[in-house]
Order: sequence, then structure tokens, then C-alpha cells
Amino acid sequence: MGDHSARKPYRQATPARPAPIRPHKGRWSDAQAFAALDLGTNNCRLLIARPQGNGFAVIDAFSRIVRLGEGLATSGRLSDAAIERTIAALRVCSDKLKRRNVTLARSVATEACRRASNGEAFIARALAETGIHLDIITAEEEARLAVLGCHALIEPGDDPALVFDIGGGSTELVLIDTASPIPRVLDWHSAPWGVVSLTEHAGIGADRDKLADIYAHMRATVAASMAPFAARLPRSVRSPRLLGTSGTVTTLGSVHLQLSSYDRSLVDGLIVPTHAMRQISEQLSRMTLAERSTLPCIGAERADLVVAGCAILETIMDLWPAERLGIADRGIREGILKRLMGSPRP
Repeated sequence: MGDHSARKPYRQATPARPAPIRPHKGRWSDAQAFAALDLGTNNCRLLIARPQGNGFAVIDAFSRIVRLGEGLATSGRLSDAAIERTIAALRVCSDKLKRRNVTLARSVATEACRRASNGEAFIARALAETGIHLDIITAEEEARLAVLGCHALIEPGDDPALVFDIGGGSTELVLIDTASPIPRVLDWHSAPWGVVSLTEHAGIGADRDKLADIYAHMRATVAASMAPFAARLPRSVRSPRLLGTSGTVTTLGSVHLQLSSYDRSLVDGLIVPTHAMRQISEQLSRMTLAERSTLPCIGAERADLVVAGCAILETIMDLWPAERLGIADRGIREGILKRLMGSPRP
């Protein structure tokens, strides 16, 4: 489940939040456009922006569910159908880059291309057919980009904060120190389960009687993959401030607000009680695929994957209990844009 397209300039951070990282003054013209493309296991997402004030203003965006990693867990390869869907989405991105006269761009590919035996061949074909060069980044760089893109939304506090990104093929967890304007990464972990890989591993469940067992299996699987990270963190890190950036948390945030359609301005920066997110997760896990498909902000596109996202989220809240959860509709793409505009690395 990927994030939703950003359709308006980012809101200014409130005084209680850390100030956004400022681009170097005088280095770039306000007329210059920059672009960041994030190709994940499930989504292809593009953001085009210009420097503005303390950050940047979005001038164009694109997001499409392509399911590049569909079937990867069993075959070890990107399927022909998934590649065709993704190439079609990249062509749209290529057209936008040309129309917007982008000055500087970076395009990255994550877990699906890292795992697939034909990942490099796909990258070569994408370049030949769309002109977009995809850089397969490590899980560590993926985690750091996500932190750079969303850390301004972390609740104020002195203790470390935990930022997590529930992707399609993996989930990145980053423990950070927020004492300085530029967050310092204390530790990080990449769990090999995202909404696509976990769904394919555990199944969806057509029989209502089996839904509870499937959900319990999902949570146990994720817990086992995250337990080593939880065990090596200091005892003092029991209940860190939590900030989630992914389609899972933005979707559940929309359900919490009972929105009839997704509204980024209401979801990005939202703080939700964790007990409310647990309640929504448990309710969704007991619904059939058809029932979930009827819900606003979930629909048919996300109905089959949302339960895996709920299982991952609940596991994170089990291991790091907190009273509140911050939600960010920003992450890797915003981190790339900040890097392109000259922001220091976390």
C-alpha cells in the first residue's frame, strides 16, 4: 500500500514541531523544478517540486499501484505482467518530468528490485524504454531517506523516537535522536515483511472462520522478524514516540477520521491514540475481502493488502507501546527532494 499523491504545497510545521530543514539560500532558483521517484514493491510514486521558503512546494505528483513485487516471494523474479504495469507507470512519470522541465531528479527502487533475480534486467529495460534510470538503494538508505522526509512531524520530546515505514516488501524501523535539528540515527532495522510479501506468505482468507488464524499468523511472523531489533535496543527505549509513514497508517488514519475520500491535509501530521488504531486494525482483520472493499479510503485496490499492514502496525505497537501514533503522508520522496536541494544527511 503506497502513499497518496500530494496535491498541494506542504503545510508549515507548527511551532511545537521541529522546523523543516532549509535549502541552501542562493543555490537554486525558485523557478527550478526537482523530482523524486520512489518505485516500491507495490507503488510507483513521483513528486515534482520547487524550492519555496523553508522547504518546497509541490507542483506535480503521481501515484499508481503497480504491484511490481507480485509473486516475487514464490518465484524470486519480477513477473512479466508486473513489469509491464510498472513500465506503463514509468512512462507517465517520464512525460511529467519532460513537461515540468525538471532540473535535477533522482529515481530509486527498493525491496522488490533488491530481491528479484531479474531486478537489474528490469532496471535496464526501464531506462531503455522510459529514459528513467532507477537506482536500487539499500534498506539502510531507504530508512534514512524516509526519516529525512518526515521527521519534522515527530512529537516534541527528549527521548528517542521510532520512525517506521511499512512498505510492500519490507518494513524499515529507525530509532532516532531528535535533540538537534538534523535527526541522528541511533539504530535501524529492515524487517523482510511488507504488505505484499506478508499477504502472499499468509494468504487473504476467503473463509471467515479462518480470518483470525491468518491474522495471528501474520502478527507472529512479523514479531519474530522484529524481535532481534527490539532486544538490542536499550532498556530505556520502552515507549518511544512513534511516527509511521506509509499507505497503511495514512489509510487507517482516514478510517479513524471517517473520511468519505482521502484528504492529505487532514491526515499528514495527524496524531491518533494507539488504542484507536488497534481497534480499527482488529475490525478490519475480521472483515472479508468483499466487506473491506466497500469501505471509503480502502476500496478494491487496498482491500487485500490492508490486513497485512494492520498486522505489522499492531506488532510494532506491541513491541514499542505508546499512547499516541503520529501519521505522515511524506517519506522517501520528500527525503530525496531535500537531499537534491542540499539538506544535510541524518
